[in-house]
Amino acid sequence: MPITPPQDGLPIPQRYGAILAIALGITVAVLDGAIANVALPTIARELHASPAESIWIVNAYQLAIIVSLLSLSFLGDILGYRRIYQAGLVLFTCTSLFCALSGSLEMLTFARVLQGFGGAALMSVNTALIRIIYPQRYLGRGMGINSLIVAVSTAAGPTVAAAILSVASWKWLFLINVPVCLAALYLALRFLPDNQQKAQEQRFDVPSAIMNALTFGLMISALSGFAQGQSGKLILAEVVALVIVGAVFIRRQLRLPFPLFPVDLLRIPVFSLSLGTSVCSFCAQMLAMVSLPFFLQTVLHRSEVATGLLLTPWPLATMVMAPIAGRLIERFHAGLLGAVGLTVFALGLFALALLPATPGDGDIIWRMILCGAGFGLFQSPNNHTIITSAPRHRSGGASGMLGTARLLGQTSGAALVALMFNLFDARGTHASLLLAGCFSTVAAIVSAVRMTQPRA
Repeated sequence: MPITPPQDGLPIPQRYGAILAIALGITVAVLDGAIANVALPTIARELHASPAESIWIVNAYQLAIIVSLLSLSFLGDILGYRRIYQAGLVLFTCTSLFCALSGSLEMLTFARVLQGFGGAALMSVNTALIRIIYPQRYLGRGMGINSLIVAVSTAAGPTVAAAILSVASWKWLFLINVPVCLAALYLALRFLPDNQQKAQEQRFDVPSAIMNALTFGLMISALSGFAQGQSGKLILAEVVALVIVGAVFIRRQLRLPFPLFPVDLLRIPVFSLSLGTSVCSFCAQMLAMVSLPFFLQTVLHRSEVATGLLLTPWPLATMVMAPIAGRLIERFHAGLLGAVGLTVFALGLFALALLPATPGDGDIIWRMILCGAGFGLFQSPNNHTIITSAPRHRSGGASGMLGTARLLGQTSGAALVALMFNLFDARGTHASLLLAGCFSTVAAIVSAVRMTQPRA
């Protein structure tokens, strides 16, 4: 029997079980976005694939998530967030097993696409569920926990992968998901709440779902192709197709009473400003996180182990700050917290870009802490604003847009790193960090503008 929550959140025992179900599911979904990177050389060798071909093991998962996220969040508004989340756990469990049993690159890539759809189901409704689980006055704390889980899972990917590969084959990178997902499914069946109000009038529009997938797929493909120096004619063809499909898609959404791409929510100023802030900040984060390992190893000649340790203060500072920020939202405007956090983040990024020629470990560590603390102070209040500025029956759409903004920012940031290295060669890391600081500064200004809007 699904739990139908009271008007304002779940009671304490059920609340803990529900949040643990979400924590476990989101951990494996986010972790699997990065966990395969470390094993790519091993997987490519065992499956007799080239390094370039093996990249699709990572790209297929990310692409499947970004093209299906909004469609699944829309279904959550109609069918219930609980059902979508549980279906995602079942699919993620089965496809993790499929990945482990794959004997060829083609089979593994196909399994990763299906696994991406499962991950998208989990990511599309997780914050909408948190809105139901927590009382309104404590919602910021729930968002803080969610931000903490995403930050730790993202940062822990390479470490977890290295630990598993040191004692087992690459197949265990996927098999380890099975018991975690089964535990999450048990908790989800027992504790997750059902929607208090489903969108009875909404109807799923298949043409919109197809155009949504094409629009985001073409956008990511064109951006990545441009950054990696692919054929200009191919990129131009993708951009033309993107403009045509995107224009038709948006025109269709504007005519629908309940659009799949939530143009109705984008008309809410604080929602749009918060999304813009999110895209810029995650772009800045990825610019730094992808380029810094190259800088530490190739310029400063640190070992792989030392590089991992020097990067660790960033996620640790985010871990500490995210729950604190979740509580501060109960007292301060999210625009103010975001502006302060992103300013600190920008200062940390510019400080990293201006490192001395031969920095000590301490010089690097305090800058990493500054970046992590600033990002942690911003993220929880920003997520809180995105969710609470949407009507309750459109929480799924808001949750989907939150995840889409994060993935778009991260994908754009990674592509821009490749572009910076192509343009500036050995100075690519320095250029990436300066660009990241500029993105964070823009995000801080946009966040400050939100203070002119009513508090969500």
